[in-house]
Amino acid sequence: MSKILIIDDDSVTRMIVRQILQAQSYEVLEAETGEEGLKLAHQEQPALIVCDWQMPGMDGIEVCYQIKQSSKLSTTFFILLTSQNSVEHIVTGLDCGADEFLTKPIQSDELVARIRAGLRLYQSLEQSRQLAAAILSQQKLLEAELAEAAAYVQSLLPSPMSGAITIDPYFLPCRGLGGDCFDYYWLDENRLVFYVLDVSGHGLKAALLSVSIKNWLRSQIESQSQEPHQVLENLNFAFGMAEHNDQYFTIWYGVYHVDQKMLSYASAGHPPGILFSDAVRAAGDARRLKSVGTPIGMFEKIQYVSNSCKIQTPSTLYLFSDGLYEVRQTLRNWNLEHFIAVLFQHSQAPQSLELAQIIENIQAINHIRQFDDDCVLLKIQFS
Repeated sequence: MSKILIIDDDSVTRMIVRQILQAQSYEVLEAETGEEGLKLAHQEQPALIVCDWQMPGMDGIEVCYQIKQSSKLSTTFFILLTSQNSVEHIVTGLDCGADEFLTKPIQSDELVARIRAGLRLYQSLEQSRQLAAAILSQQKLLEAELAEAAAYVQSLLPSPMSGAITIDPYFLPCRGLGGDCFDYYWLDENRLVFYVLDVSGHGLKAALLSVSIKNWLRSQIESQSQEPHQVLENLNFAFGMAEHNDQYFTIWYGVYHVDQKMLSYASAGHPPGILFSDAVRAAGDARRLKSVGTPIGMFEKIQYVSNSCKIQTPSTLYLFSDGLYEVRQTLRNWNLEHFIAVLFQHSQAPQSLELAQIIENIQAINHIRQFDDDCVLLKIQFS
């Protein structure tokens, strides 16, 4: 049964409206003043209010305004009773939020018709409000679950490494979950593996695949005694697009041999590693470690190529994903070479800078607060 509140300082008008509405089996509430009616409305939350315009103290216009400002009562259908029907009065009533008008003296049939129409609209608005509240609740639940998933994914990433070889990581997903991933670990006391990969797309689907790839590589440590290009070929066989939701990924994969100071590496469509040594830094440039290869999963039976280079100490190697230089270009010519120039500038600093400072520098240059893509930056120092 719908609740209807009558607010009118005239007891005769209240009696007439009450009798008409009770004859239609509505539950009727009454208030003599605007203040009393407003208080009763907050307590009972009626579906519809019939309120007189002119009352001592708080008039109908103010009551209507207060009702419509309330988050709990904003959908309540509000009918203003008035003895005037001029355009000016109607505009004033509409501006305060009134949904309908009734002119005194009240006609029974007209009142019932307006009440029925108002209740239909109220019920429709209430259903929409409840649906919106349910959607919001589900959204908050989903966001909480995604936050837990993001925390779990980040917990799988390795901590900074220190020693003769130091590795500092920086991971910045463009959403709570990202498709970029990295890892580094010792195959044995002489060989250190490090890589960065970038799964196509964003969000949960990309993050799940990146975790699967990371776990697969960790589980295949024995097979990683092979050359880097063979590891990529094994990845390509295991992670074809047809079996993994049409997703592919790029990767830069390297193995450092401590005793020989030799770095072997291979790439599958990924940005090059950027190596700074005293010699190349003196020349004002950086060495780009890259090899030919298409992203993993796009084609079957792809052959990849391993390359190698001697690491002079001290040297610094940067591995990264393309989100750091493929940004909305407020600076028209910002590209990989400009990003490398930023790395070179920071490598010249008298003291080693935090990776966050490099990220902040890129954001300042391009006038952006947030990257469009996930971002990974590894700084590997050989000393």
